[in-house]
Amino acid sequence: SSLDTMGRHFGDLAKIRHIITYSISPFEQRAFPHYFSKGIPNVWRRFSSSFFKVAPPMIVMYLTYTWGNHVHEQSKRKNAADIGDKE
Repeated sequence: SSLDTMGRHFGDLAKIRHIITYSISPFEQRAFPHYFSKGIPNVWRRFSSSFFKVAPPMIVMYLTYTWGNHVHEQSKRKNAADIGDKE
Protein backbone atom coordinates (compact mmCIF):
# COMPACT_ATOMS: atom_id res chain seq x y z
CA SER A 1 0.00 0.00 0.00
CA SER A 2 1.01 3.64 -0.16
CA LEU A 3 1.73 3.73 3.58
CA ASP A 4 4.65 1.35 3.08
CA THR A 5 6.44 3.76 0.73
CA MET A 6 5.95 6.96 2.74
CA GLY A 7 9.23 6.84 4.65
CA ARG A 8 11.58 5.72 1.87
CA HIS A 9 14.47 7.77 0.65
CA PHE A 10 14.68 9.09 -2.89
CA GLY A 11 17.03 6.34 -4.10
CA ASP A 12 14.82 3.57 -2.69
CA LEU A 13 11.48 4.52 -4.24
CA ALA A 14 11.10 1.37 -6.34
CA LYS A 15 12.89 -1.91 -6.81
CA ILE A 16 13.74 -2.65 -10.42
CA ARG A 17 14.66 -6.19 -11.37
CA HIS A 18 17.00 -7.37 -14.13
CA ILE A 19 18.96 -4.12 -14.32
CA ILE A 20 22.65 -4.10 -13.43
CA THR A 21 24.43 -0.85 -12.65
CA TYR A 22 28.13 -0.27 -12.20
CA SER A 23 29.80 2.69 -10.57
CA ILE A 24 33.26 3.84 -9.62
CA SER A 25 34.27 5.55 -6.43
CA PRO A 26 34.68 9.34 -6.68
CA PHE A 27 38.12 8.89 -5.14
CA GLU A 28 39.24 6.65 -8.01
CA GLN A 29 38.19 8.88 -10.89
CA ARG A 30 39.82 12.07 -12.09
CA ALA A 31 37.58 15.13 -12.30
CA PHE A 32 39.43 16.98 -15.10
CA PRO A 33 41.71 14.57 -16.96
CA HIS A 34 43.70 16.21 -19.78
CA TYR A 35 41.83 19.50 -19.26
CA PHE A 36 44.66 21.81 -20.35
CA SER A 37 46.43 19.47 -22.79
CA LYS A 38 43.38 18.26 -24.77
CA GLY A 39 40.34 20.18 -23.53
CA ILE A 40 41.28 23.76 -24.40
CA PRO A 41 42.67 22.90 -27.87
CA ASN A 42 39.47 20.96 -28.56
CA VAL A 43 37.36 23.97 -27.58
CA TRP A 44 39.42 26.17 -29.90
CA ARG A 45 39.09 23.67 -32.77
CA ARG A 46 35.32 23.44 -32.35
CA PHE A 47 34.94 27.22 -32.06
CA SER A 48 37.03 27.95 -35.13
CA SER A 49 35.24 25.31 -37.21
CA SER A 50 31.77 26.65 -36.42
CA PHE A 51 32.52 30.40 -36.26
CA PHE A 52 32.07 31.03 -39.98
CA LYS A 53 28.80 29.09 -39.98
CA VAL A 54 27.30 31.01 -37.06
CA ALA A 55 28.78 34.52 -37.26
CA PRO A 56 27.42 35.74 -40.66
CA PRO A 57 23.74 35.07 -39.83
CA MET A 58 24.22 36.66 -36.41
CA ILE A 59 25.79 39.76 -37.98
CA VAL A 60 22.93 40.01 -40.49
CA MET A 61 20.40 39.65 -37.67
CA TYR A 62 22.14 42.37 -35.62
CA LEU A 63 22.29 44.78 -38.56
CA THR A 64 18.61 44.14 -39.38
CA TYR A 65 17.65 44.74 -35.75
CA THR A 66 19.58 48.01 -35.48
CA TRP A 67 18.25 49.20 -38.85
CA GLY A 68 14.68 48.40 -37.77
CA ASN A 69 15.09 50.31 -34.51
CA HIS A 70 16.54 53.29 -36.38
CA VAL A 71 13.68 53.35 -38.90
CA HIS A 72 11.14 53.01 -36.08
CA GLU A 73 12.63 55.96 -34.18
CA GLN A 74 12.56 58.05 -37.36
CA SER A 75 8.94 57.17 -38.05
CA LYS A 76 7.91 58.40 -34.59
CA ARG A 77 9.19 61.92 -35.33
CA LYS A 78 7.03 64.63 -36.81
CA ASN A 79 7.88 65.93 -40.26
CA ALA A 80 9.03 69.57 -39.99
CA ALA A 81 7.61 70.45 -43.43
CA ASP A 82 4.11 69.41 -42.34
CA ILE A 83 4.17 71.63 -39.25
CA GLY A 84 4.88 74.98 -41.04
CA ASP A 85 2.78 78.11 -40.45
CA LYS A 86 -0.82 77.55 -41.50
CA GLU A 87 -1.86 81.18 -41.93
